[in-house]
Amino acid sequence: MNEPETIRAILDQTKTIAVVGLSDDDSRPSYGVARYMQQHGYRIVPVNPQIVSALGETAYASLDDACRACKGKGNAIDLVNVFRAPAFVPEIVKDVMRLKIPALWLQEGVCHEEAAEWAEHDGIKVVMDRCILKEHARAA
Repeated sequence: MNEPETIRAILDQTKTIAVVGLSDDDSRPSYGVARYMQQHGYRIVPVNPQIVSALGETAYASLDDACRACKGKGNAIDLVNVFRAPAFVPEIVKDVMRLKIPALWLQEGVCHEEAAEWAEHDGIKVVMDRCILKEHARAA
C-alpha cells in the first residue's frame, strides 16, 4: 500500500474513476480534485445519491449503479476514489471487492487499515491517506 510503484501503476492503468462522495459544489475538495483529474484525461463517474450530476457527468446513487451504467456504455470503472468519512470505508471496500474493481484510492484523511487490508488481500491495488491530485502532479 502507498508504494510508489503502486501509485504509478494506478495512475497509468486508470481511465475511468468513480468518485464516491463527489460534490457538485465547486468549493469542495472532491470537486476540485475530480475536475483536475478530468482535465488530465480521466473519465469521472460521480457516486453520490444527493446530486444529479457533477462535472458534466451523471451522478449515480451507488457503485452498483455506476458500474452498470459504465458497462452499458462499453467501459468499466478502473478506480474508486473515496471522499467519505472513514466510517463508510468498510462498506465501500466490500462493494469494490464484490464488483471486482481493480483499484481503490482513499483520499487524505480517509483511513481504515482493516478495510484496506481486506482489499489488498483480494488483489486490489490500494492507496490510502494520499491525495490523487498531488500524486498525479508529482508524477507528471
